[in-house]
Amino acid sequence: MRRRSVTLAAFTAFTALTAGLVTGCGDDDEPDPLRAQQWGIDALKLPDAWKTSTGQDTVIAVVDTGVDLDHPDLKGRLVAGYDFVDGDDQPKDLNGHGTHVSGIAAAHTGNGIGGAGGAGGAKIMPVRVLGADGSGSNENITKGIVWAADHGADVINLSLGESGLMARLLKGGVLNQAITHANGKGAVVVAAAGNDSSALQPYKVDTPVLVVNAADESGRPASFTNFGAQNAVSAPGVDILSTLPTYTTKETLKNGSGYGKLSGTSMASPYVSAVAALLHHQGLAPAAIMQTIRDTAANPGQLLKLGLGNVDAAAAVNSAAAKTAAARK
Repeated sequence: MRRRSVTLAAFTAFTALTAGLVTGCGDDDEPDPLRAQQWGIDALKLPDAWKTSTGQDTVIAVVDTGVDLDHPDLKGRLVAGYDFVDGDDQPKDLNGHGTHVSGIAAAHTGNGIGGAGGAGGAKIMPVRVLGADGSGSNENITKGIVWAADHGADVINLSLGESGLMARLLKGGVLNQAITHANGKGAVVVAAAGNDSSALQPYKVDTPVLVVNAADESGRPASFTNFGAQNAVSAPGVDILSTLPTYTTKETLKNGSGYGKLSGTSMASPYVSAVAALLHHQGLAPAAIMQTIRDTAANPGQLLKLGLGNVDAAAAVNSAAAKTAAARK
């Protein structure tokens, strides 16, 4: 992974294995043709969770490289965002990473096109803070987090590498302040752990952020995942199929289908953001959302690199339902 001032947490791209991009928006009761390749959805037990919540109208801010604003599997799922790189309100993705992250979180589900998102009822707020090469400044990331929180984001996803985010969180500074601000505004902040196979100092960080490590299809830690962050959880992050820009970018030089596979904690983080969106729709506050995800994560083998364990969306949603039912009594 090439070092940058801020490094994207995804590091390997694969071409989608089946059908190319289908134009149009489809209907929301048609099978998604690429769904069978999305092993992460099943590993998280999301289909069972969707019986209770799809995160309806919850806003997930993707603070990243922007998004393909016209992608047929994202169109209609987007709310107004902002571009801190170019200073305008058109956060077009010139890299591909942000579009992939957005699709994992909340692509159209059951519309007969492409694959499914983790929270099919949620909305995506694209906030561009990283340029075409995937790099960006602390200043822009900080502005992006604050802007998203101030403009109604319920969940904020930070799929950024360890050298760009986690090391700075451990040291304190402006990013911690921005995340604390977002939490105070009612947003859950979810962050990728990074891909350097490194142990982060596991001392307690007061910043209210849910850190996500990556797991493979067997449920074991991905070979590249960072680990050791306080109260981190894990989610699928290897060969994750999602949306890619329908035009040429860094991630689409050899793949114009509009879909592809990436690996990294960048892919694990938006899955957890999707689960947070499901819980938000159930009425949980940020602290309760993070605690519920942590409490229901499973790590029967006590594998250090999985942190508290692999996220279980169905268990989290069921726990939230029990909590809200008890609160009504």
